[in-house]
Amino acid sequence: MLAYLAKRLGYYLVLLAVAVFLSYVLSSLALSPRGYFEGRQPPPPAGSVEAQLSALGINDHTPLMDRFGTWASHALRGDFGRTIDSGSVGEEFGRRVGVSLRLLVAGTVLGTVVGVLLGAWGAVRQYRLSDRAVTLFAFLLLSTPTFLLAVLLKAGAMKVNQAAGGELIAFTGEKTPGLTGSGATLLGDRAVHLLLPTLSIALGTAAAYSRYQRGTMLDVLGSDFLRTARAKGLTHRAAVLKHGLRTALVPMSTFFAYGFLALFTGAAFTEKIFGWHGMGSWFIDAVGKSDVNSVVAVNVFAAVMVLLSGFLADVLHAALDPRVRTR
Repeated sequence: MLAYLAKRLGYYLVLLAVAVFLSYVLSSLALSPRGYFEGRQPPPPAGSVEAQLSALGINDHTPLMDRFGTWASHALRGDFGRTIDSGSVGEEFGRRVGVSLRLLVAGTVLGTVVGVLLGAWGAVRQYRLSDRAVTLFAFLLLSTPTFLLAVLLKAGAMKVNQAAGGELIAFTGEKTPGLTGSGATLLGDRAVHLLLPTLSIALGTAAAYSRYQRGTMLDVLGSDFLRTARAKGLTHRAAVLKHGLRTALVPMSTFFAYGFLALFTGAAFTEKIFGWHGMGSWFIDAVGKSDVNSVVAVNVFAAVMVLLSGFLADVLHAALDPRVRTR
């Protein structure tokens, strides 16, 4: 198993290098930091623009490969360059990465667990009222864009607050500005602010996972090995949980890796709507400013998270499928 995982990790490192290179090249070609500076009012002198672009390492008059080589040599030492406003990309990255990880990890774990359980439960109770209700609810969520779901949750929280006569559900920012008190008070405040953004990600994730899990579980329920387990004396519940669900989770582990990038895309809109200053909102702002170094830093973060998800999926696959461990 260790040899298999080491081999997969090597593949992911190569993919990460390719993703970083393509991200830098495409960002440099698609964005126009020169236009960002020249569009200021009053227009700065041409020499000042040249000097600023050169200082940031994004001067389009410098050959692209030279720019990438300089950026990569600094990035390997942990220096991702300067933002277009002359701030440190690394410092901005450090401030925002924790915000996004709290949101993504909470939403992903909650959505995955709920989606798998609902999908397996719906397959066992196929075509019953509960299965049809879960199916209807899942399709309604899947047909609703992430940003619209976030807006609806925000509108619902406003109605609840109005009915309660106070701010029962906080939905702007990651914490209440200027709040003081004990550690439990501060932790509870952050949890309340995390509620709606997490739900906006978790609901869509649960809907998608429930559909896939239901389909894979239905294939397993009619399999010969499950009937053999029942014939050996296992109850229906034990056979489904011990053998059926474990087998049905194997293809879901692969889907988990490829679904993470969609989660990150949805989180960008969620952060903007709920006022969270994470990687997603940073990416949107950086594209608007043609901030090449910041866009590349966010893309590197997304690539690392997707590849880590893929590696985790390989670990789960090897743990669930003995054929992988003995291959």
